[in-house]
Amino acid sequence: MARIFVTGMGVISAIGNSVAENLVSLREGKCGIGTSSFLDSKYASTLPFGEVKWSSEALKSELDIHTKGITRTSLLALHACNEAIKDAEWSREELSSSDTALIGGTTVGGMCLTDELYHDSKAGENGSEYLTSYDCASVNIFLQQHYKMNGIANTINTACSSAANAIMYGARLMQHGFAKRAIVGGFDSLAKFTVNGFNALHILSDKLCKPFDQKRKGLNLGEGAAFLILEKEEDLNGKKVYAELTGFANSNDAFHPSSLSDEGDGPYIAMKKALGIAGLQSKDISFINVHGTGTENNDLCESKAILRLFENIPPFTSTKSNIGHTLGAAGAIEAVYSILNIEQQEVFPHLNFENGITETNLIPLQNRQQMNVRHVMSNSFGFGGNCSSLIFSKY
Repeated sequence: MARIFVTGMGVISAIGNSVAENLVSLREGKCGIGTSSFLDSKYASTLPFGEVKWSSEALKSELDIHTKGITRTSLLALHACNEAIKDAEWSREELSSSDTALIGGTTVGGMCLTDELYHDSKAGENGSEYLTSYDCASVNIFLQQHYKMNGIANTINTACSSAANAIMYGARLMQHGFAKRAIVGGFDSLAKFTVNGFNALHILSDKLCKPFDQKRKGLNLGEGAAFLILEKEEDLNGKKVYAELTGFANSNDAFHPSSLSDEGDGPYIAMKKALGIAGLQSKDISFINVHGTGTENNDLCESKAILRLFENIPPFTSTKSNIGHTLGAAGAIEAVYSILNIEQQEVFPHLNFENGITETNLIPLQNRQQMNVRHVMSNSFGFGGNCSSLIFSKY
């Protein structure tokens, strides 16, 4: 199978509007979670959110987008994608080539405009300017048209593992000869649709989330987007390389619509298979970017899975304590953070931790440290038990 390398990255999150800004914030242990300024929801003033610090109008101005019917999700995606493409120094010919794939993951996509969607479903007229945005694939269609792309384009929706699966799918397209190169990532914006849904599950915390802490109360929703540029070894031609994507795997324990199995079977299988594909042993992993949502079920089950797989637990953190849970974007944003661990040879602090979970007592890394980072595992687990694990390695 062809070796797959990351040659470009782009990201926007609650702690920065670029890869460089996110890196500074991670180093400083910055938390971007707080009161929302732009979310149209009755919970905006009562619950903390990891909100991107630009309004949709500011994003439109920054991106020079004046087309009607463009949602905040599409704007976030375009911003991150622009940075990744520029970072990889792709030509227009490479971008528009039929050999270039575009794979994006999301949970809500254009359905972030819940009120408009409801109005259009009930309206007798032709509908609002956002009518075509409600399709789950609308964001990728927008990107495809914006860049005049002609290759394979696909949208992955597996809840919180969407972006990780998009990265995995893009790599597999390349390995099996369906694409020469790929833009892969994920995107989601804050929306009533998800805020009300997660609130109905009683897993939103009214305080800053505390992943892997005994007194964790739930997650904080966030928003953002990130993309990676994937290229084969034979096409590098002296290009800058951030890391190699050496391992990836997906499993599904099908235990419950919104919970992982008690012993973490899905996470365990995904991590174990990713190690096998990478040709690594558990002792080879330098660091884990855990899924770490701050919910009772997720953190306990992930802890049990890690204890099953690793004889000696490597350092780990959850960057959801920095930016919140960005849903369909999470796997891609955290992939960027994992690659930064490798590129910078350092790991960033886990925030808001006090005491370990009684049953497992795993203690995340709470201080920024320089260390030898060769292989980083990044976990993303979605509803329905859809579990994915990626492994990035030093080039």
